[in-house]
Amino acid sequence: MGAQEVREAFVELYGAEPEGVWAAPGRVNLIGEHTDYNDGFVMPFALPHQALAAVSRRADGVLRLHSSDIEGGVAELRLDDLAPESDDDWTAYPAGVVWALREAGHPVTGADIHLTSTVPTGAGLSSSAALEVVVALALNDLYDLGLQRWQLARLCQRAENVYVGAPTGIMDQTASACCESGHALFLDTRDLSQKQIPLDLAAEGMRLLVVDTQVKHAHSNGEYGKRRAGCEKGAALLGVDALRDVPYAGLDAALARLGDEEEVRRLVRHVVTEDERVERTVRLLESGDTRAIGPVLTEGHASLRDDFRVSCPELDLVVDTAVAAGALGARMTGGGFGGSAIVLADATDVDTLTKAIEEAFAAAGHPAPRVFEAVPSAGARRLG
Repeated sequence: MGAQEVREAFVELYGAEPEGVWAAPGRVNLIGEHTDYNDGFVMPFALPHQALAAVSRRADGVLRLHSSDIEGGVAELRLDDLAPESDDDWTAYPAGVVWALREAGHPVTGADIHLTSTVPTGAGLSSSAALEVVVALALNDLYDLGLQRWQLARLCQRAENVYVGAPTGIMDQTASACCESGHALFLDTRDLSQKQIPLDLAAEGMRLLVVDTQVKHAHSNGEYGKRRAGCEKGAALLGVDALRDVPYAGLDAALARLGDEEEVRRLVRHVVTEDERVERTVRLLESGDTRAIGPVLTEGHASLRDDFRVSCPELDLVVDTAVAAGALGARMTGGGFGGSAIVLADATDVDTLTKAIEEAFAAAGHPAPRVFEAVPSAGARRLG
């Protein structure tokens, strides 16, 4: 659905033209998983899949929300009634953004919002962040709040952490808000410094496939929070502010200091080595050795599977099958416990790899995966 269709749907719902239409994309994380809430490094890029919002202001303290992707009519909420963890429906994401803006002192007095999205839900591709960022950008523009993109990302993260109750890091919202077409975003999640790294795989005869396993995940369930708490415990035991402060060269010594805390040792090992993998990937891309990032991706999957323990049989099947069939590299992407994997491949091998993965899923009795190419695309923007 394009901007005009979203505009027309808004008119049908609310009886007037919207003041504008905005878009915000989902993302794929090339490398850097579960590092963002450890003040570490990440490297996502925006997908062409995006959330669209037609929006108008209101002055009466009412928020009206509608999504073409969800059955049901318009949800009507009073701004004064918005409270953390009071809503377990999809409306918590856009409502949480309004709550976060108002909590930060920004004069939002209401809105009519119609949403639609092509970002697959539950696939680890940040469908929730896309909803949050598109609403935040629209309200920032309409209310002339003057917030920078990184500030919008921070407020959207607060909405997800506090209002929704999901303990996610800052990567997803920053990627949706700040990515540029044809680039991956090298982000330091401690100071939010950014560097756009050119990523034109097609020009080098390669493709990056996303394989959505169709296994749904939910970050607000207990496992994600347990990993985050374990990382915080590791930092406390090692006497550092965050695991990002454990140097890669000093990892063995740090692990030795953790003694018999085996679970914490695994979490620490993943985060420290994953930060190093992000930095290695940046160096390879900047030196023009793009093909060499393939083994780094596969190495990262092994760490997520064995140390962080957030993979699942379907994700492992994608990676193992792809690598055995000639992929340059593969790994799970996103928070884990389901969702998607990425596969870096020569363009000439895409059909062979796709067929091998689909046949492996059929042989294992899994539902067919959804496979599509990931192309680094534009971040959030106003469409009209």
